[in-house]
Formats: sequence, C-alpha cells, structure tokens
Amino acid sequence: MQRLYDFLRRHPTGVDSFWAVLLLGFSCLWIVADFRGGTKGIIAVVFTVGLCLVVALRRKAPVKMLMLTAAIGVGQLVFGIPANIGDFAMFVITYTVASATSSARWASRCALAGALLGPALSVWRFSNLPSDGPAWQGAFFTALLTVPFVLAWVLGDSMRTRRAYWAQLEEKAARLEKEREAQSRIAVAAERARIARELHDVVAHNVSVMVVQADGAAYVLDAAPEQTRQALETISGTGRQALAEMRRLLGVLRTGEQPEGGEYVPQPGVDQLADLIDQVRGAGLPVDFRVEGEPCPLPSSVELTAYRIVQEALTNTRKHGGQDVGATVRLAYRDSDLDLLIEDDGRGAQHELYEEGGADGLGHGLIGMRERVGMVGGSLTAGPRPGGGFRISAVLPLKPER
Repeated sequence: MQRLYDFLRRHPTGVDSFWAVLLLGFSCLWIVADFRGGTKGIIAVVFTVGLCLVVALRRKAPVKMLMLTAAIGVGQLVFGIPANIGDFAMFVITYTVASATSSARWASRCALAGALLGPALSVWRFSNLPSDGPAWQGAFFTALLTVPFVLAWVLGDSMRTRRAYWAQLEEKAARLEKEREAQSRIAVAAERARIARELHDVVAHNVSVMVVQADGAAYVLDAAPEQTRQALETISGTGRQALAEMRRLLGVLRTGEQPEGGEYVPQPGVDQLADLIDQVRGAGLPVDFRVEGEPCPLPSSVELTAYRIVQEALTNTRKHGGQDVGATVRLAYRDSDLDLLIEDDGRGAQHELYEEGGADGLGHGLIGMRERVGMVGGSLTAGPRPGGGFRISAVLPLKPER
C-alpha cells in the first residue's frame, strides 16, 4: 500500500489524467442525453474536452488552465451551454490555483474573482425563475452556487499558506543545521589548536631540558660522576613531569573518563614559575627572576598563559641563544593587567622564527604564544633586542573584556 501511495505521489499528472478520463465519461453521458447533434452539441463536446484537459494538466500548468477555464466559461454564457457535470473542473482549478505556491498571486486573485462572479452570471443567464418573482430567490440561488466556489478558493489558499510555512521551517532547519556543523568544525579546530599548543609546550620544554642534561652528563661522565648523577636525576624528574602533563592532556581527550583520584593534574600557573626557573637553572641557563607589584589572584587562563609564555621563551633561549647566554624574567602586577618581560643576551633567533611565523615546522612556539595571548585578550611582541639577544613582552588583562 505504501508503494502504491509513493508511486501516486511521484506521478501526479497520471492521477489527474485518470480523474479527467472519468469526468469525460460522465460528461459524455450528459451530452448524449441533452443534445441530439447539431452545432450546440459539437460546442458542448469541445467545451467538455477542454474542461477535462484542465483537470489533467491542473498541476502542471495551473495558470494556463485557469485561463482556459475562464475562456470556456465565457463560451458557455455566449453559446448558451448550461451548467453541467464537466463544470466540476472549475471547482478543481479554483482550488489548484489558490493552493499552488508556484503560481503568481494575481492568478489566485483572478480565481477568487471568477468564484464570485461566475455563479452570478450563470444564474442570470440560465435561471428559469419567473421575472416577476421575488428578488430573494435569485440572490438565494446565486449564494448557493457561490459558496462552494469560495470555499474551494479558501481551502486552496489555506493549503498554500501551510505549504509556504512548512517550506520556511524546513529552510530554517537546514540553515540551522549548516550553522551547527560550521560551529562544530570551528570548535574542533580550536580544540585541536589548543591541544597542539599544550603538546608543543610540554614536549619542547621538557625534552629540551632532558637533551641538555644528557649532553652534559655524557661530557662529564668520567671526570665528574657526581655531576653526572645530578644530571640523570634532573632527566628523570623532567621526564616524570612531562609524562604527568601528557597524561593530563590525554585525560582531557578521553571523554567521560576520570583518572584515579577523580581529578586531573592541576594546570601550571604563576606559582609554579619559581620551580620552572629552578629547573632551567639546573639545566645550565642562568636566569634572573623578579616579581614586581603586589601579587593577586589571577584567572586560570591568565595563569596558564603566563606560565607557558615563560616556559616557551626560556626554551627558545636554550635552543637559539648560543653559549654563555643568560636570561631575565620579570613579572609585574599592575592594576588591570599582568606584564611579562623575558629577555636574553644571546645571539637571538632567526628572522623567520618571529616574523614569518615559522617554516618547515619552525616557529610554532611563538605562534602558540600569540594564540594564547589572543585568547585572553592580551597583546604580545617578540623580536631582537637593540643591544643583542631576544625579547618577548606580553600584557595579559586581569579581567575579560566586555
């Protein structure tokens, strides 16, 4: 049954043609009964075929079929063809034009005008009421014929409004779905960028420390066993710290999972800067760390951003500063922002690392810094110092912008 229903929906013209043939059959019985040949009978046959054609093509060409119906109606008045069963097509085309969303509004108004005027003209032309009879009889018969036509138009117009409303809902739903997909893609891209920054900061810093300590241990392995032991301890501690932060990141990626203890490892902040700098000093990089102003509670995003900027800046100093390089880290609390200044007196970085954004995998640390600072509404400048070395300056607002 469902297949039959789907087939009929896919072939509306075939369904209408079936009803047109059925209407033609009944109309032929009327023609045979009321006409015995002659010109009037031939005209009646032509009009009947035209009205059946209107039913067959009403959904394919509603406006043209309305015009054909109007012409046939005028022809019936002129040639004196009385109302018959074929005129049922006039109800059908009135409904069709009023309900078709593809037809122009003027066609619907013309159908309404025909629904109002056609019955009155038919009563005037073919009524057998006595001329001296009461006027209300003519008005009654006119209203009796007009109401079905008007109801057909009202029903069709209601269907057109309903279809237009559902079409708008479907369009809105499709637009919202596209917007939701776009927002999902943006959120996924932002999350991937955030995870990439975290992974870079964790891996680049800790592996850099481990490489420096391993090189130092290999250099003094025979001459200074105690220094070798300290270097190995530093490598072990740095590796454990890197693993802990990697586990935290993986825990965030595993939706719905919680590590043992119920909570993830806290993200590093300003309070951990002293430990970070001690670790860097232990790796052989002299760092002068100063704090200015009165410390105050900071948003977690600002704390993490400040920590990662200092971590990445010192990592870059070890990688690009050369030998006998020293660094200065200044943390200044202001009324409305937190100022960071990291400088070194080394040979600086290559031009493409801080100006072009990196090439062949280089410069991602500074890109990550700018992304982090931008997410908290701050600003960052990075470049060579006038007297040599490299400088990174960041301003992080303590309150989010409104």
